[in-house]
Amino acid sequence: MSDTGGDGARLRRYPRLPVWVVEDHQERTKYKLDYACSLRWPFLSRNMASSHMGPANQRGQTPLLSRQRHFHHNHQKPRLALGGGESTVAADGDSCSEGHRGDAVTPRSDSCSGSQQSQGTASTGEILGMLKTGDAFVLDIDLDFFSVKNPFKEMFTQDEYKILQELYQFKKPDSNLTEEDLVDVVDARTHQLEDLEAIFADLCDGDSEETVRKWASNPGMESLVPLVQSLTSRMEVPDYEMVHQAGLTCDYSELPHHISTEEEIEYLIQSVYSLLKSLPKPTLVTIARSSLDDYCPPEQVDIIQGKVLDVLGSLYGTLETHLVYSEESPPC
Repeated sequence: MSDTGGDGARLRRYPRLPVWVVEDHQERTKYKLDYACSLRWPFLSRNMASSHMGPANQRGQTPLLSRQRHFHHNHQKPRLALGGGESTVAADGDSCSEGHRGDAVTPRSDSCSGSQQSQGTASTGEILGMLKTGDAFVLDIDLDFFSVKNPFKEMFTQDEYKILQELYQFKKPDSNLTEEDLVDVVDARTHQLEDLEAIFADLCDGDSEETVRKWASNPGMESLVPLVQSLTSRMEVPDYEMVHQAGLTCDYSELPHHISTEEEIEYLIQSVYSLLKSLPKPTLVTIARSSLDDYCPPEQVDIIQGKVLDVLGSLYGTLETHLVYSEESPPC
């Protein structure tokens, strides 16, 4: 073993870089916690750089239990967002806004203003400064970065999707709001989403005309009637929980939808290669396919995965690859 990291912890190293390939991006948490427990990743003062953060309603003190040890999010150093996209984060580790895969855009009461948001985003140079040579870090790769679909556009008709956009619409707040104004925005959005969640939870128990019209009588909910009528005309039993999840992606922007060409995929692969070449070797790599939920086109996911593994192999040598998504896949 050798000493690494600023906290003096003695971290164990592997002769071959472990790569865990999972289907859903949330499945990777288990392997990261296992590695932290086995002293291959420092428990305290972990940096976190991510393009989409944890759930909006998850507090910093939320414990994650693994092998009878508690992990708390506030043990991490400030989170930094990659890419300057729709999800930015505050310096205290709390998210300003979330907008990915059903995570509603719900600014928290301790959300940050525009100047604070800029402090929470990171350039490549800043990430390099964080990841000093010798520090342990985990590299997470989402394959839908290379080619991505909005599956809800295929799941619902144009009219249904338009109604969802109307029901769940959210006006992006100005960056110069006062703390008091920001709290008002938070409260309004929270109540809006709580009401919508209650509506579709009730429809899961029964979507009788009486129930639908009761909810549609509330201000701003009039379009609920044609939405349910359209859904029930196409489906024997509409999945209202899925309808709500689709609605949560409709705020001031849509989910990304761009099925990449072979040339575009290759360009992005080379971009990732150039970035990783500038970084130290990670302690662990996790790869999320996101193909069963159609975020990464199923017809492209295997090709993209192969290219990503080739990049990792060319940079880090022989890999210890675990294809977790495949039930019969020993380490290769």
